[in-house]
Amino acid sequence: MMDFGISLFQIIGILLVILVILILISCVKIVPQAKAVVVERLGAYRATWSVGLHFKVPIIDRVAKRIDLKEQVVDFAPQPVITKDNVTMRIDTVVFYQITDPKMFCYGVANPIMAIENLTATTLRNIIGDLELDQTLTSRETINTKMRATLDVATDPWGIKVNRVELKNIIPPAAIQEAMEKQMRAERERREAILRAEGEKKSTILVAEGKKESVILDAEAEKRAAILRAEAQKEAKIREAEGESEAIRKVQQANADGIRFLREAGADEAVLTIKSLEAFERAADGKATKIIIPSEIQGIAGLAKSVVEIASGEKTEVK
Repeated sequence: MMDFGISLFQIIGILLVILVILILISCVKIVPQAKAVVVERLGAYRATWSVGLHFKVPIIDRVAKRIDLKEQVVDFAPQPVITKDNVTMRIDTVVFYQITDPKMFCYGVANPIMAIENLTATTLRNIIGDLELDQTLTSRETINTKMRATLDVATDPWGIKVNRVELKNIIPPAAIQEAMEKQMRAERERREAILRAEGEKKSTILVAEGKKESVILDAEAEKRAAILRAEAQKEAKIREAEGESEAIRKVQQANADGIRFLREAGADEAVLTIKSLEAFERAADGKATKIIIPSEIQGIAGLAKSVVEIASGEKTEVK
């Protein structure tokens, strides 16, 4: 019996030690990044634990709530709203929010997400009620900005900051949707007709420009051909004139060479003068109307003429 009693006490002691160890371990808390823990002592708020290692008093301290500090997104179902011109439509919204004060989030409102949803629906109805249908469809950015500002102010006492509000979808009535689709179809057809007309216009312009360019090129080619023909004729006349000049130069050179040859052969002055006259006669070739005779041979020419006239007179007297 004694051995059995000792064994039982030992087991109880071991169990108590294990229980104490477990309680101590449960009192050690590690808070990860972007998390916060709200701790209560005897039912009252005690502290908010941030990132790191923390210890709580057994039994009297407890973790009331674990808070996620990252930005969160909540998508609310479509809400019916009425525009200023009495058109009922459905709009669903997306809210991006972040918890900035874990204590206020834990104790400020019973159900924060439901509160945000109801506040979003109320704010949306107020804003849309001041807008007509066309303004609602074209003023999403304005509506988003107004809703964010209103929700941010209203949720601040709850420890929540609303970063952004987006209108996810705007669903007008079926009749209005059908009218909008017809209008969009007509607009697409109008744009298509405009694009087709602009394409045809550009095509016509390109064809006209092509013809114009062709005419200009033809005229330019004709102009260049005329210039080349004129230059060819000019070159031919220059060549012909140069040929005639070269022929005359060679004839004169031949006469000069003949006279120089006679002079070198010892011919007297009279023979040279007669050769010079013959050279002038050939130069004239019966076509020149005036011949300029050098002064050196003018006297000899006159003497020859007198001799001819005397000879002619003597022949007459003999008869």
